[in-house]
Amino acid sequence: MLRFFGRDGQSENQADHGGKSTMARFIFITGGVVSSLGKGLASAALGSLLQARGYTVRLRKLDPYLNVDPGTMSPFEHGEVFVTDDGAETDLDLGHYERFTGVAARNTDSVSSGRIYSNVLEKERRGDYLGKTIQVIPHVTNEIKDFISIGEDEVDFMLCEIGGTVGDIEGLPFFEAIRQFAQDKPRGQCVFMHLTLLPWIKASGELKTKPTQHSVKELRSIGLAPDILVCRSEGPIPQKEREKLALFCNVRHDAVIAAQDLKSIYEAPLAYHREGLDQAVLDAFQISPAPKPDLTKWEDVADRIYNAEGEVRIAIVGKYTQLEDAYKSIAEALTHGGMANRVKVRIEWVDAEIFDKEDPAPHLEGYHAILVPGGFGERGTEGKIKAAQFAREHNVPYLGICLGMQMAVIEAARNVAGISEAGSEEFDHESTGKKRFEPVVYHLKEWVQGNYKVKRSLSDDKGGTMRLGAYNATLKAGSHVSEIYGSTEIEERHRHRYEVDIKYRDKLEEKGLCFSGMSPDGRLPEIVEWSDHPWFIGVQFHPELKSKPFAPHPLFASFVRAAVETSRLV
Repeated sequence: MLRFFGRDGQSENQADHGGKSTMARFIFITGGVVSSLGKGLASAALGSLLQARGYTVRLRKLDPYLNVDPGTMSPFEHGEVFVTDDGAETDLDLGHYERFTGVAARNTDSVSSGRIYSNVLEKERRGDYLGKTIQVIPHVTNEIKDFISIGEDEVDFMLCEIGGTVGDIEGLPFFEAIRQFAQDKPRGQCVFMHLTLLPWIKASGELKTKPTQHSVKELRSIGLAPDILVCRSEGPIPQKEREKLALFCNVRHDAVIAAQDLKSIYEAPLAYHREGLDQAVLDAFQISPAPKPDLTKWEDVADRIYNAEGEVRIAIVGKYTQLEDAYKSIAEALTHGGMANRVKVRIEWVDAEIFDKEDPAPHLEGYHAILVPGGFGERGTEGKIKAAQFAREHNVPYLGICLGMQMAVIEAARNVAGISEAGSEEFDHESTGKKRFEPVVYHLKEWVQGNYKVKRSLSDDKGGTMRLGAYNATLKAGSHVSEIYGSTEIEERHRHRYEVDIKYRDKLEEKGLCFSGMSPDGRLPEIVEWSDHPWFIGVQFHPELKSKPFAPHPLFASFVRAAVETSRLV
């Protein structure tokens, strides 16, 4: 498929129009009534619509939780951790931002209360505040405003999503900061968009606006007045309810935007455009005449979703399968791979722990491909090893990502190379007493990052101490992966602290497991593949983080294509 974005993901055909300014206009997105309404998706869709009109955008997430970042949080708590090229561990909403706009996120695009307070306290310890009493106002709010201002001269629009819901006590410093920020800017340079829920009461057959009214009232009580209301609902919003919302929430009638449930999140840009969201934003900024949007690529994406020419079943064998957001980017990348092949990918979640005691065959037969994702800790790993073994022995397409690659190597070491005690140093580190495994996978103690050598030990803090961000890899000429990428030089994002030990390479390659991708210095294995298998690839990095609906990652496009071929053989 065609790639629609050039440098830094922005449109290659930027419009030169009168509405463009040298300083960014700011859109602040807040939420009310309940959480998980889709602020991140709404922000991402709005960003893509502004791009369709020729503007450049950047999206940011401000999270009120006290963790410095989500890197040490359980996937059950917060879903997946999205990693940027520059090595930041961020909220999964940044994945939405990248997938919809193509703009590569940076470490300056995500911040938490924990990081804000850490910065303030570090400055206090250094004496930067010259002995003043440190308070939420102005010191914490100033830190938040400084963060929001980063790179404001680089784009036309800066979209800032505030995590949580209005009324949360931990979010108050952020709401106060954006109130001050809007006051500091010239009139008309900041717009507020509030996302709420309109619940349908089945017993009375009514769509209720009162929760939204109370949410806006709460927002106004802290000095913020929404310019645009985005209302989530199961169905259309009748004219009567729109008028009531406009009247009691003090917004323009055409700024009440319905956000109905969709079959696919990739329909969101078209759906929001039909509702007039992008026009309402431009009207709020008094930009007239507004450039006409080019929605061709989103129409193509919708066509590929709703006019699929077949279906494949792919099993994701993992340990966090009870919460699908734990593997959000993987699920979306598989969907993108389906778009590239004009097929629907039906993902089915398989708990790896089932295989600890049961034969995987009855559970995995019938799938057209198997994917084993990343993870941490020993729980479920024996099941993942059995899944890799099943895929290898039954010629089922297999994609192992991060830990999924390591499990495939351990499986090969045990069952093909005769290293019966093969395992990971990670699992021995978790146990007490004598070592149980021969560590085919070991704790990574040093690696090269740019012009520097990074060193780590098991005793280091857990947060931000992994091999994080984009690294280069060199692919073996003529290998399957070099054909898939169409190159022998690639760059992919990493998030791991354990590596396959290079000293086992010769023994494994003698048995047919090809180390087809290596770090530029030849010390760290990046990709392995079975040369005699239809499609069996393990990668140490996370290719899913770079996949987009209009630019599917080549590995996922090829993986789904292999699943299609398998489905034709069944």
